[in-house]
Amino acid sequence: MLNQAITTRDALKNVVFVGFESAGKSALFRCITGMDTGEESNYRGSTVTVRKGQLFDVPLEVIDTPGIQLKDDSATTMLALEQLAVGDTIVLVVRGTNVNEELPLLLEMLDLKEKNVVLVLSYADKCSPELASQVDYYRKGLGISVIPGNTRQLSEDERSLILKAVSVARPMKKVPEIDDPPVSYAVKPQSTLFEHSFLGRIAALVALLLLFAVPVYIAYLFSDWIQPFMESWILDPLNRITSGISDPVRSFFLGDYGMISLGLYSFIWAFPVVLLIGISVAITEESGLKDRITDSLDGWMIKIGLNGKDLIPVLSGFGCNVVAVFQSRTCSSCTRRACISMISFGSACSYQIGASLSIFSSGGKPWLFVPYIIVLVLVGAIHTRIWNRDKLDDQQFLYNRTYLQMPTWKSISWRVRSVIKQFLTQAMPIFIGICLLATILDQIGIITGLVQIVGPLLSVFQLPEQAASGILFSVLRKDGLLLLNQGQGSFVESLSGGELFILVYLASTLTACLVTLWTINKEMGASFALRLAGRQIVMSVGSTLLLAWLII
Repeated sequence: MLNQAITTRDALKNVVFVGFESAGKSALFRCITGMDTGEESNYRGSTVTVRKGQLFDVPLEVIDTPGIQLKDDSATTMLALEQLAVGDTIVLVVRGTNVNEELPLLLEMLDLKEKNVVLVLSYADKCSPELASQVDYYRKGLGISVIPGNTRQLSEDERSLILKAVSVARPMKKVPEIDDPPVSYAVKPQSTLFEHSFLGRIAALVALLLLFAVPVYIAYLFSDWIQPFMESWILDPLNRITSGISDPVRSFFLGDYGMISLGLYSFIWAFPVVLLIGISVAITEESGLKDRITDSLDGWMIKIGLNGKDLIPVLSGFGCNVVAVFQSRTCSSCTRRACISMISFGSACSYQIGASLSIFSSGGKPWLFVPYIIVLVLVGAIHTRIWNRDKLDDQQFLYNRTYLQMPTWKSISWRVRSVIKQFLTQAMPIFIGICLLATILDQIGIITGLVQIVGPLLSVFQLPEQAASGILFSVLRKDGLLLLNQGQGSFVESLSGGELFILVYLASTLTACLVTLWTINKEMGASFALRLAGRQIVMSVGSTLLLAWLII
């Protein structure tokens, strides 16, 4: 019956989902298409790029757009608005709990002239029975189909009803009659300590510490335990088997910068961090806690030129800086540059975390990791404030509390699979390419020449010349620090605690890695990427000199 209700033709009709962040668009997309896109996601900024899904039972292509913010000029908001032009039918997704406030604001932002429109009211399970009167009111006032439902757990009947509404969709009234809507009393979102004016910020900081410190520490324990086994099971046998192969060929695989020898250390120390932080972040995002944390810290973020919403990509940078730069599309144009600056300096990616943990451990001082992270974030905040002094524009954001919910295994596993896939298909191949490049440069003597030039300059920071190779390769990739593990860590063992701290700090902050800089170049332009790199070098050198004077 449903197929008969939809006009059949060879060309697919485009159905575009549009709405504010946390409205339930992605959950609706999953239920309509049957595609696993992060079930029950209810955190702001979850959709950074447009998702498309083709239905098999009806000739429709469904497009899920990023959540938009009120009077916001972020890249994701612009992307969502651009999709209106390609849509045959626009599905407005608005929370039924806040429809009287949010729907007029959404209609004010959108140009829906001559567009077929359907209105879906999500979070129907949180609304009182009076929602039915609202549905009838908006159906008559707008002249379009209005469908209530729980988009997180859409029934087959509700899905069919929405698709049928799409098939008979028509334009709204030229002059909507929605000035005096009836009131529906919704279930209020749960209150937490995060909403307290003072204690909320303290609770948010503690939550962030647990969010990242616990998974990182567990990853460190696992990597430290498994490294000797990987060396004895993989590297030692390979070294014995290939002992007769000529040096130029063998170096590409098992040399100082070999794809296997250096790549194995990178995987051992980076992958557990990526996996465990991915799980931790997925739980907080899917439960709705992440919004509570970012809203609580909004006041402090403003002091460094950001707002609470910008904390989302900054936190994502602790998993991968490249992903974080992409997620900064959710930032307003007046804060995006500052956000990327903070990501570049203060967000220690999984490679950087793994490498620094490895170096501190090899030097017999793993406890240095905690003050290292604290200093990194504090100096990163100062760096962001100094180089981004523009006053934030007064913008309107919808800070409605998200509903807390138990995350499902399916939604968490989807997010973690996505993180793992990105790590294996994007991060590791790039690292292997850098290993190849490093081997070639080493074979032709360029690395030796650069080390000879940079080495003497390190005396300014009271560091030995042998540290030059690790610092140079940290510019290529943040786990370039692992080069200092040569000789089974004998070099870093010889350093004092102060020297080891300064070395790791300088190497990890001197500039963003080339992969991140290349991404920033593609997103923001070469001019901004070069300025950012130059400013970060100045801040890194200046702060390292101060720390060296204080510590060593």
